[in-house]
Amino acid sequence: MVQSLFVFLRFISHKHVNSAAERNKEPILQVLKKFITPYIEKTGHQDGGYHCLEISSGSGQHITHFAPHFKSVMWQPSEVDVSSFGSISAYIQDSGVSNIQQPIFIDVSEDYTKWGGGGVIGRQSMDFIINMNLIHISPFKCTEGLFHNASQVLKPNGLLFTYGPYAFHGKISPESNIRFNLMLRTQNPEWGLRDIDQLTTLATSGGLQLVEIVALPANNHCLIWRKC
Repeated sequence: MVQSLFVFLRFISHKHVNSAAERNKEPILQVLKKFITPYIEKTGHQDGGYHCLEISSGSGQHITHFAPHFKSVMWQPSEVDVSSFGSISAYIQDSGVSNIQQPIFIDVSEDYTKWGGGGVIGRQSMDFIINMNLIHISPFKCTEGLFHNASQVLKPNGLLFTYGPYAFHGKISPESNIRFNLMLRTQNPEWGLRDIDQLTTLATSGGLQLVEIVALPANNHCLIWRKC
């Protein structure tokens, strides 16, 4: 059913433009280059064989901006909102690259064995997972699912990249992030900025280690986690 809906949507939809994604895609790309390029150089397979899964691809602006810079990586977009499939597919078509697959349905709160309808994403099948702006605008069960499933899906030494605003050691700053957090919680009590300490505890339980925190524009951060 999802697949047939996707086929329908790809023909009736057009590219959606998310202004925040447009602004942050280049700063995030620079972070990916800092970590993905050395990973590829170290493992030595320049001709391909690497795989990156994007959880919550949204409009498709991020993944189609990143993929041309990593030709040896096959990129897999995904969304829980199937109405986004058409936009993602349109961006893929216009990108002109061959290393992006069509989007699949993923509810990150479910076990990875159910993703894409089942049997699509295998254990230790991904070198990289990227996730932008999901953790603070979803119930905490989605964050739990993200880290649990990443610990299963990533290869040893594989990398998880998460991006967005965070609380640090019980505090939110600056004032704009405090207001943003209040707005999110007013909109949905299950949403809100997550604390870095809480995420680290969650990640550690699944064998993921926080290796670096990179400050990015608009009071956001990119967190880089490695599978031990």
